[in-house]
Amino acid sequence: MRVAAIDLGTNTFHLIIVEIKDSIFKVLYKTNQAVKLGEGRINENIIVPAAFERGVNCLKVFNERIEAYNVDIVKATATSAVRSANNGQEFIDAAKANANIRIEAITGDEEATLIYGGVKLSGAIDSKSLIMDIGGGSVELILCDERQIFWKKSYNIGAARLMQQFFKSNPISDNEKNNILDHIENQLTDLFNICEAHQPETLIGSAGAFETFAELIEAKHHRRIEVSKIKNHTFNYGDYIEISKDIIKSTHQQRSDMKGMIPLRVDMIVMATLITNCVLDRLQIVNLKLSTYDLKMGIIALYL
Repeated sequence: MRVAAIDLGTNTFHLIIVEIKDSIFKVLYKTNQAVKLGEGRINENIIVPAAFERGVNCLKVFNERIEAYNVDIVKATATSAVRSANNGQEFIDAAKANANIRIEAITGDEEATLIYGGVKLSGAIDSKSLIMDIGGGSVELILCDERQIFWKKSYNIGAARLMQQFFKSNPISDNEKNNILDHIENQLTDLFNICEAHQPETLIGSAGAFETFAELIEAKHHRRIEVSKIKNHTFNYGDYIEISKDIIKSTHQQRSDMKGMIPLRVDMIVMATLITNCVLDRLQIVNLKLSTYDLKMGIIALYL
């Protein structure tokens, strides 16, 4: 059986095609495109025309690959940018009409469940943990262990939303940084309360920004990590803190010049760093991991 999973994120659209046999999967094809669906007016709940067109064109290309691989099952899920947009249903209809891809706009809770499935598949969970997936539109937080989810929630504090609302200076000013941190803390009050009872030992970052953190750290220390070839990775906490300070104090150009930085994340990585630091500081967690498996792998896990 061949399964294609499509994750329509606020920043990036992902496609993975796998072949499943006897509960074992083999990746046949994998790609992503920086569509930036939330560009411009995400906080006004609108997909602007240019982003709308980029999204549909990307899905046309994805469908060509799906047909070339004779896929049996296609599962396409849309997250924050589509589910919160006033013209989200219009985008879903256009994808079906023009790219022959049927999209399901999933809830934040459903998104969190799929993320947990992907991270669990990576083998990153070995104790009571807090999974964090920082998207452009939303951030999912899942309190769990390797057997079950204890609590989960999706928050509309994604990197694109924070950037469009707060991030205007270069490098980020102390005033903007403090406003962002205050906003994050106010939004995450219930997370901090539930974690007091459960005391997670590890923060696991789901792909995205955490892959970039790993790339930046390894490049800074003249080590090589091939993120595309690993399932999970354990950070040295001191290395992470050091690179987070570099990110926050740097200008746009300085971040662009960092080895391991991809163009899409040059500015959004600042927001991701502030969110990560806020959670680490408040929960006093020093164990930090990366799972390269995320929502799209959670979709694949449904069929294993």
